[in-house]
Amino acid sequence: MTDSPWYLYLLRTASGMLYTGITTDVARRMAQHQSGKGAKALRGKGTLTLVFHCGAGDRSTALKLEYRVKQLTKQQKEKLVINQPSSLNAMLIEQKAVDKSFAVKID
Repeated sequence: MTDSPWYLYLLRTASGMLYTGITTDVARRMAQHQSGKGAKALRGKGTLTLVFHCGAGDRSTALKLEYRVKQLTKQQKEKLVINQPSSLNAMLIEQKAVDKSFAVKID
C-alpha cells in the first residue's frame, strides 16, 4: 500500500493574510477551513481563497516545505502566488530563504 501524495497550499483571507498548510486532499481541507473546522488561525477570517497549491511528495517532505514557506516574508509568498513555480525547491533556493541546507527532493 502506498501513502497518498501530500500537497502544500496557500489560502488568502478576506483581509489579505496568507495561510500556509499541507494536506493529502486540498478540496477536503479547503471545505474544513471554510466550515470553521480547520485551523484556529483561520476561524472568523471571512472568505478564504485558494491561491496556490502544488504536490509536495511524502508527508516528511511536505512538512519541510511547509516550514520553509512559513519562514518566507509576505512579499516572497506573494511572489510564489504570482509566479506559480513548478518547483518550490528552485524558488526557495533562489530566494535564499533561510539557509542553503534545504534542498528537499520531490519525487
